[in-house]
Amino acid sequence: MRPRFKALLLACAALAGGMSLAHAQEGYGKFDGYTLKVKLIGGTQYEKLYTRIPEWEKLTGAKVDIVSSKNHFDLDREIKQDIASGSISWCVGSNHTSFAPQYGDLYVDLKPLIPAETLADYVPATLKASEVDGRLVQLPRVTDVSNLYYNKDVYENPDIKAKYKAKFGTDLAPPKTYDEYKQQVIFLANPPNLYGTAFPGKDEGMTGRFMELVRANGGDMFDDKWNPTFNSPAGVAALQWFVDIYKAGAVPAGTVNYTWDDIGQAMAAGTLAIDLDWPGFAAFFNDQASSKIAGKVGFALAPVGSSGKRGGWSGSHSFSVTQACDNKKAAVSFITFMTNYDSEMMEARAGNLPTRTKVFADVEKEFRDKGNTYMAEMFGTWEKSLETARTPPLIPQWIEVSNVLWPQLQAAIVGQKTPKEALDKAASDAHDIMEDAGLLK
Repeated sequence: MRPRFKALLLACAALAGGMSLAHAQEGYGKFDGYTLKVKLIGGTQYEKLYTRIPEWEKLTGAKVDIVSSKNHFDLDREIKQDIASGSISWCVGSNHTSFAPQYGDLYVDLKPLIPAETLADYVPATLKASEVDGRLVQLPRVTDVSNLYYNKDVYENPDIKAKYKAKFGTDLAPPKTYDEYKQQVIFLANPPNLYGTAFPGKDEGMTGRFMELVRANGGDMFDDKWNPTFNSPAGVAALQWFVDIYKAGAVPAGTVNYTWDDIGQAMAAGTLAIDLDWPGFAAFFNDQASSKIAGKVGFALAPVGSSGKRGGWSGSHSFSVTQACDNKKAAVSFITFMTNYDSEMMEARAGNLPTRTKVFADVEKEFRDKGNTYMAEMFGTWEKSLETARTPPLIPQWIEVSNVLWPQLQAAIVGQKTPKEALDKAASDAHDIMEDAGLLK
């Protein structure tokens, strides 16, 4: 084992064991005068971690230049432009298990660069999902799976509960099925002050939400021969669900252009009754400085579809190092620091699901010991959903397929096409993509 990486391993162990940072200072190398250029995902859920960057700079003597910080869909488009123009002048990029397969040889294999002992600290299944063709092209940062947040001021309001019981004959409680979900968000909507819910209406956010419901209805995106199957009855029913709540005014009209931050801000503003969303918003929603619903947030498992199953759309955000990087040692040092024990604990305290095994256990204990029942309940809810969580197909063509699918979903939602027309068109385009890639069997 090379000395620097041996030191790195000792540093991680020191941090995990509660030793002072001073005892681990030598573990990340020295890169005095070097500037590391990075492209990072921006947004409420992600930027708190970047407050640790000055710590890495102090430890190593290097500086970090954030040359781009955007939502991941825009960042993905920018990275593809860099690839097309041959202008990879940066070293570290935010990545995701859904996005990684499409980037070819842009990123290095991290296995030879990070000791096996260090990699063993990560959740094995999460680390495995970070591979592309056996190459570890990304170091996982946080894991995502979606469940329900609900506004207790709405769901526990005596007048609203009485009216709901009178109309439907059942008590108002967080929905257990997508049929209940639709019924509730239409009933609870009182625009413009309150909408039932919102959803990401473009990019892979829209595709993923649709995929989640297709799977919950017993369908899937492809068959075992890679033929697109999302225009099945399960897919048509899934898209009709979005059409129905949009047409009923249960979601803001602008939701067709929403991304995750738009939804999170709307929920925090108290304008949504319920939100199917990622764990990383949990602390934000309960922060009195940023949220009008602080102290009023409840959690529930994601609803099931007509198959009786949950969709469980999942994946992991990550960091990758470019092949073109002029200082790969500095880049590896940076991404290891940004996913080390302290970094993961910071992310977990905000509600993000960590990718290191020890952190998962430690943060739950920390919440319980401090009497933070809110965050302990969140972790308990999300942990129950991890067993059935599934990633999108981890193939290079996934985002390309998504990019022909979501505009068709959007067209159906706003009434320009029927769900069947929209899905048949998208399936035909997706078939061409898969056929051109040589994947059809």
